[in-house]
Amino acid sequence: MTVAPAHPAQPIAIIGGGPAGLMAADILSAAGHAVDLYDAMPSVGRKFLLAGVGGMNITHSEAAAPFLSRYREAAPWVGRWLAEFDAQALRDWIHDLGIDTFVGSSGRVFPTDMKAAPLLRAWLRRLREQGVTLHTRHRWLGWGEHQQLRFSSPQGEVSVAPAATLLAMGGGSWARLGSDGSWAPLLAEQGVTLRSLRPSNCGFISPWSAFLSERFAGQPLKQIIATTRSPDGELISRRGEAILTHDGLEGSLIYALSAALREQLEAGTRAQLTLDLAPDHTQAQLQQALSQPRKGQSLSNLLRKKAGLDGVKVALLHECLSKDAIADTHALTAGIKALPITLTGTRPLDEAISSAGGVCRSALDDQLMLNALPGTFCAGEMLDWEAPTGGYLLTACFASGRHAAHGMLNWLKDHN
Repeated sequence: MTVAPAHPAQPIAIIGGGPAGLMAADILSAAGHAVDLYDAMPSVGRKFLLAGVGGMNITHSEAAAPFLSRYREAAPWVGRWLAEFDAQALRDWIHDLGIDTFVGSSGRVFPTDMKAAPLLRAWLRRLREQGVTLHTRHRWLGWGEHQQLRFSSPQGEVSVAPAATLLAMGGGSWARLGSDGSWAPLLAEQGVTLRSLRPSNCGFISPWSAFLSERFAGQPLKQIIATTRSPDGELISRRGEAILTHDGLEGSLIYALSAALREQLEAGTRAQLTLDLAPDHTQAQLQQALSQPRKGQSLSNLLRKKAGLDGVKVALLHECLSKDAIADTHALTAGIKALPITLTGTRPLDEAISSAGGVCRSALDDQLMLNALPGTFCAGEMLDWEAPTGGYLLTACFASGRHAAHGMLNWLKDHN
């Protein structure tokens, strides 16, 4: 084993090169501290770059109160971070890197060129100018006998004793990009309270027939409203688009409801979802339109013309309603407006966009330092909170990294 030489001003160690870790490195290096950032992958920001495929949704322009509500029971905790660095502050920070942003029609905020790579390049350039040293292909192994950090590296095992440490290694989704949750048992051994990592912003399983699965898998369900209930019985509805998969449903609309659906599954064996397949028609309008004589038209053609239902929606009606319900106009229109879908499980954690669970709030102080490990802080998806896609997840990751960095500055000032 080699031991890294001591720095005249002992560096701060950041483990994890995602948004939270990079933001903390930015704050700490700008304050004059030497920063060593370690990442297990060959390059940093890999999951951040993947999030930018198809358009880098960096944050959301929603007003503060509804924005904060997206974090559900963690809103009071996340609100502390966002009070210091909200969506507008994030946009201003991006502009300071020389990247312009715009607000899309949905309220989502994007870089002008819609790409993550230029933003990451500009950010890394600034970090290098501020003296941050990147150590890639360094996988954290935990702590040594004297609480030094241990890493496996291309040169063998390396041990370092930093002035302070930030853990920002992501959650448990997309292991191939570095977020594999391998840190959880290492923290548990140190007495840190954790909640198990579970899928968030994920797809769900429903046992479709072979016909539906083979014929319509991969097709979009456009302009629908999905509704479910929270554990306390509150109805939650969202409008958008979903994808019918070979064994269930996924897509942004489903991700927005994933926390409530997952909690139903955790409480029992199934989750219930209803789909409004024709949100721009009332049930009375549909009833009237579908009660007219068909004049030789097939039901599928009539549903297309009168209710705006395409082939995949019609097939889903046949999948979920009985033959008698399909033949009864009242039952059919009720099904179009509230089609019952039974979900029996989530897709695997590694397929999820993000994860729920992680380091519990009770394990940390207000500055995101671990109570069991003074001088060691946590940020990002390692913490026990979750948020839907749409920029909310990234915004809180950035804000938590900034909040933890300021906590580290305060701690270092008090301990030097």
